[in-house]
Amino acid sequence: MPEYLIIDAAADAYADEIARLTGAPCSGIVCTSGKQAVEKYSGQPVVFGNPDMVASVLAELPNVEWVQSTWAGVTPLTAVPRRDYVLTGIKDVFGPPMSEYVTAYMLAHELKLFERMQHQRAHDWFPKQSGTLFGKHLCVLGTGSIGAYIARVAKAFGMQTTGINRSGTATDAFDQIKPVNEMHDILVDVDYLVATLPATAETNNLVDAKALARLPANACFINVGRSNVVNDDALMQSLRENKLAGAVLDVFDTEPLPKDSPLWETPNLVITAHKAAPSQPSLIAPVFVENYRRYCEKQPLKYVVGFERGY
Repeated sequence: MPEYLIIDAAADAYADEIARLTGAPCSGIVCTSGKQAVEKYSGQPVVFGNPDMVASVLAELPNVEWVQSTWAGVTPLTAVPRRDYVLTGIKDVFGPPMSEYVTAYMLAHELKLFERMQHQRAHDWFPKQSGTLFGKHLCVLGTGSIGAYIARVAKAFGMQTTGINRSGTATDAFDQIKPVNEMHDILVDVDYLVATLPATAETNNLVDAKALARLPANACFINVGRSNVVNDDALMQSLRENKLAGAVLDVFDTEPLPKDSPLWETPNLVITAHKAAPSQPSLIAPVFVENYRRYCEKQPLKYVVGFERGY
C-alpha cells in the first residue's frame, strides 16, 4: 500500500483517526505545514490535506496522482493550473453541522434573540412578540448534500422549501426545485435565502443588487457557501436602507475579515469566522480511508472534482 502525505495543521489528529478507523498504525507522513511537506516528500503519489497548504506546494510534489481534500471547498486547488492528478472533495458529512448553524440563526432571527439580549443589558423589559419558522419560506441556493440536509431539517419546523440549481432537476429533499434562471421569480416571497454554493464562474455575484431587491423587506440572507456568491456592497446597502431584515455571513473574500471592513459596522449583519461546519478529523478521515482503499484496489474514487466545473 503506497505511502501518503497528510498536509494539515491538524495532521496528527488525522493520523490518529486513520489509525483508529483502520486498526493499524497510520502509514501517512504527518506534515503540519507546506514547507514540512516539501522537506518530507519522497515521491508519494497520494496527498490528504488542506487545499490551501497543498496548493502552495503542489508544484514541488511532481509524482502526486491523487489529492484528497480535507475541505468541502477546493477552490485553492482548482485555481492552480496543474491538472495531471485526480482531486476528490468531501460530501455527505457537512449537512448536520451546516443545518444546525443555519437553523440556529433562523431561530435567533425569529425569536429576536439579539434584540432581547440588548434590552436585557439595558435592564429594559422587551415584550415584543417573537416570530415562528412554521410556514415560512426557505429558499436554498444549491441542492447538493448540504442544501438537501438543510431543507430536510427546515421541513421538520414546518417550513416551505425551494431549491435552486442549474437545471431544475427535482430532488425529494425540497417541496420544489427551480432552475437558476427562475430564481428572481421565486425570491419575491422568500423569508430566508440560504447560499450553499461553491465558488465558480456561474455562482459569481449571483446574489447581486437585483436579486436582493426582489427579496421582501422581512427576509434574511445566510451564506455558508462561498463569498463570491454575494455582492457585499449591495448587501450592505440593502441592510442600511432596511430593505432586508438581516444577514448572516460565515465566508468572506479575505479571511480573517480585515478590521477596517465596513461589514463589521453594518446593521443587522452577523459575522462568524468560517465556522459553520469545521473539518473535524472524525468526520473527514472516514472519507479518506474509504477512498484510499478504493485507490489501492484501483476502483473509482468517490467525490471526484471536475477542475473546470469547480466541484
